[in-house]
Amino acid sequence: MADLTGRTALVTGAGGGIGAACARALAAQGAKVTVADRDGDRAHEVAASIGGEAWEVDLLDVTPLETLDLSVDILVNNAGIQTVSPIEEFPPERFRAMIRLMLEAPFLLVRAALPHMYAQNFGRVINISSVHGLRASPFKVAYVAAKHAIEGMSKVVAAEGGPHNVTSNCVNPGYVRTPLVEGQIADQAAVHKISADEVLQTVLLERSAIKRLIEPDDVAELVTWLASDAAGMATGSSWVMDGGWSAQ
Repeated sequence: MADLTGRTALVTGAGGGIGAACARALAAQGAKVTVADRDGDRAHEVAASIGGEAWEVDLLDVTPLETLDLSVDILVNNAGIQTVSPIEEFPPERFRAMIRLMLEAPFLLVRAALPHMYAQNFGRVINISSVHGLRASPFKVAYVAAKHAIEGMSKVVAAEGGPHNVTSNCVNPGYVRTPLVEGQIADQAAVHKISADEVLQTVLLERSAIKRLIEPDDVAELVTWLASDAAGMATGSSWVMDGGWSAQ
């Protein structure tokens, strides 16, 4: 078990799904967690349930983040969105928005948190990437591009943060049982002109050796370990949790 007593954490996109599971898991090990989400009601609901704080923030508006000062020990960049579309039909503004949310905003949050982490000689940056940070799938150009890019950013943070006892890692799940994935199933059904059940078995889980969706709590357990003192030598890595997808 990870003892995070006395640590502070910020989790983005924590009003539900993986983010909420991470917030709860970190709090259960003693961390004081700030729950960040653009849905203020959901952020406050999760924060109230774990004795944390809520931060209603739209990370698509990156300008205020440029002057942000974050005094947190653990930063979990989780907020994300998805669009399923062929490249030739992909809306350019949607592409830019997804890069802004899943790459530029995490960069600015890391930039805001590092001075505090460096000053105390401790920090944990954990980026919720995806198996799509390591592999590509058709119809997901913005998501795959953003996740590949955050893999590189995470490694740079690891290289720069190492002398200050600041680690940086990516967590790379396959398909997790979240509203985002449930939305993807519907989108993929429309693109491929098949049923939702067929999407799950022949598209989402086709490459997976273990034929089930990952649970948010599975991801949260790994995040909690990476946030702990025990993971002090784990940095610059991509921690794959994809049911064997990338092994084949």
